[in-house]
Amino acid sequence: MPVETIKWQKNKVRIIDQTLLPHKVKFVSCTTPREMWKAIRTMKIRGAPALGIAAAFGVYLGVKNSQRAFFKDLDKTIKYIATSRPTARNLFWALERMRETAYRERYEPVSRIKHILLEEAKKILEEDKHICRKMARFGNALIKKGDTILTHCNAGGLATADYGTALGVIFMAHSSGKKIKVYADETRPLLQGARLTAWELRNEDIDTTLISDNMAASLMARGKIDKIIVGADRIARNGDTANKIGTYSVALSAHYHKIPFYVAAPLSTIDVKIKDGSFIPIEERHPDEVRKIGKEFIAPKNVKVFNPAFDVTPAKFITAIITEKGILRKPYGKSIKRAHAR
Repeated sequence: MPVETIKWQKNKVRIIDQTLLPHKVKFVSCTTPREMWKAIRTMKIRGAPALGIAAAFGVYLGVKNSQRAFFKDLDKTIKYIATSRPTARNLFWALERMRETAYRERYEPVSRIKHILLEEAKKILEEDKHICRKMARFGNALIKKGDTILTHCNAGGLATADYGTALGVIFMAHSSGKKIKVYADETRPLLQGARLTAWELRNEDIDTTLISDNMAASLMARGKIDKIIVGADRIARNGDTANKIGTYSVALSAHYHKIPFYVAAPLSTIDVKIKDGSFIPIEERHPDEVRKIGKEFIAPKNVKVFNPAFDVTPAKFITAIITEKGILRKPYGKSIKRAHAR
């Protein structure tokens, strides 16, 4: 069964601490916006859709005890949570949605607005569950029996409410009896593929092989990969896609070897205000994430490090984008516009 990544329980937000996986499954609770901010920043919770859900609940946590200065506290909380991580569009989409919801009800009693905000956060969570399964059904149509699929980073239940985007497609293909195989890139520097994706796939008894990131092109050259499916953190309106660092290299290799390269993401990941990938903000993280594996240094402590968390794959290298409204194809500017209009 898919893992339940985030849940509202007993007036707290319960999340899985993903920094401890696969060795330990531990649930932690967030009761304040500061705790939620820290959980997002330290990647106890991660993945664009999951960050959107976390941000929505974080807004409620920031105003649940507010009284006279409610809208001041609301705006302060939204601005604060927005500083946690810059790239995932879903985080900002959820913050905007919560703000719009509150201001739409601004003439209601504060107690009523609080209730509405909590229900809206719960709604965002439940919507994600349905959206992921819709994407999985659309994506499953692209998978043939016996396909071998490569994926990069983690776009499974751990990155969403409970099912996944890219891995949701894989889960659906597996459950429909297509006898697929999966190669999972380890995904340096934080090893989300090795720690999280491999863990999720093995939990579903899917034939999974873990590889280091620099093996992917070699496997393509040997004819071992039929398709590639990845998730996304932000998609520009022309289809340029930001995903975990290393995705661009995989897409280039796929293009050269004429292998379909698919992106699976909900429409909330698409930022229609950004015309192309050059405008997507790319997060740079702490140098020690590269200098270390876990707590152990694997490089000189004072060596300079460049550590962007994401790269951008140009739309021309993407075969199709799998969304809850169907499969989007080139030209993405037109197909994205049509999908948002439906």
